[in-house]
Amino acid sequence: MAELATLLGPAQLQLEVRKSRFLAHAAPVADAEAALAFIAATSVREATHNCWAWRIGAQYRFNDDGEPGGSAGRPILAAIEGQGLDQVVVLVTRWFGGIKLGVGGLQRAYGGCAAQCLRAAPRRVLIAQVTLRVNCDFALAPLLHARLREFDARKCDETHDADGVWLQLELPQDRREAFTDFVREASRGRARVHGPA
Repeated sequence: MAELATLLGPAQLQLEVRKSRFLAHAAPVADAEAALAFIAATSVREATHNCWAWRIGAQYRFNDDGEPGGSAGRPILAAIEGQGLDQVVVLVTRWFGGIKLGVGGLQRAYGGCAAQCLRAAPRRVLIAQVTLRVNCDFALAPLLHARLREFDARKCDETHDADGVWLQLELPQDRREAFTDFVREASRGRARVHGPA
């Protein structure tokens, strides 16, 4: 399976199709709330339609904003998916130019405008992350903290109990095995790595 990517930042593209003007805005988003906030902030009230789609992991939504069903939001979503993008929202605003495009014409216009915008936008590869819990004694904790950076690991949580320290970490999935080996060797097999959390 190809690596998923997201956008480095916002992008836009304008297109004219049979006197209707289409303006695509795309942006990276972390969650549904961010996608909806982008749509609300970027929509143009005076325009004829503000159609959109977003995908974040397994979640996705799209909206035709009054265009015939399936003629706008779904083609925008197809443009996102067709380019292997994730964590992306696209809004395509249309100003009607007086010539009806028909459902097929609308699908090509909305999907094409979104696709061209996304193709031109700078991207970054999304790295699959895994969340692990590590249980170690108090003496080992400072060494683990000191070495997190070399595994691109980020501490999400830390708690203490009678058994020692519990760390919740997020790190790239492809670093999991090396990190687990490091913990086993550094603790002489006493520390435990559990996960994904």
